[in-house]
Amino acid sequence: MSARFVAPILMGLAMLGLWEAIVRSAAIPPYILPGPILVAKTLVTDWSTLWPALVVTMQITLEALLAAVVVGVLLAVLFSLSRWVELSLFPYAIILQVTPIVAIAPLIIAWVDDVHVSLLICAWLVAFFPILSNTVLGLRSVDRNLLDLFGLYGAGRWRTLVDLRLPAALPYFLGGLRISGGLALIGAVVAEFVAGSGGRESGLAWRILESGYQLKIPRMFAALVLISLAGIAIYLLLSLLSHLLLRRWHESAMAGE
Repeated sequence: MSARFVAPILMGLAMLGLWEAIVRSAAIPPYILPGPILVAKTLVTDWSTLWPALVVTMQITLEALLAAVVVGVLLAVLFSLSRWVELSLFPYAIILQVTPIVAIAPLIIAWVDDVHVSLLICAWLVAFFPILSNTVLGLRSVDRNLLDLFGLYGAGRWRTLVDLRLPAALPYFLGGLRISGGLALIGAVVAEFVAGSGGRESGLAWRILESGYQLKIPRMFAALVLISLAGIAIYLLLSLLSHLLLRRWHESAMAGE
């Protein structure tokens, strides 16, 4: 096993050991700060409660990410085909990106009757801009010599888009996708916090709120651990996808080989 895996694992174990030692030596009550061993036990004992919440949060996250990919790529292609469309719409995309989701989430939740749809919209708003901006950048970063070559052979706008611009934009798109994966999870969790909806179809954010109200702090930490693990899993899977798609031809994926 290489050092890139061993080093963070050893550091993580050392931090967990230090955390457990501090909790035990200072006799900190679990309702203030539970130790990692108690959090792990709670993760097992409360799995029947936490697992359905994780499924709900991940469903919203993945749906928002898929919607962000579809809308972001379509808008990026449209921007590359029409400069006027880009000049008209791109500033509004920037406005959506810089507006804090916690500020507009209450409005979205109030306007949309379906809680699931409102959470999906909130997560999508956070996730789609990196895909849009990175894909636009990739579509613009085509080698000018290749563009001249395509023009010399009489390739039209659509043929140039399909055979040249989109393949050249793939590394940029995949970079934006990795960013948007984590942002979609953040957007889903923040929207759940704002919505504060309970019931059987509630996500991990509600379980955190519920645990805080009931002073079940170990369960709160267990839910936080699941959110972190979900974010790490999303990033690793998207990084693997990027590597598989780029490893045979792009320098960013071939550098480590």
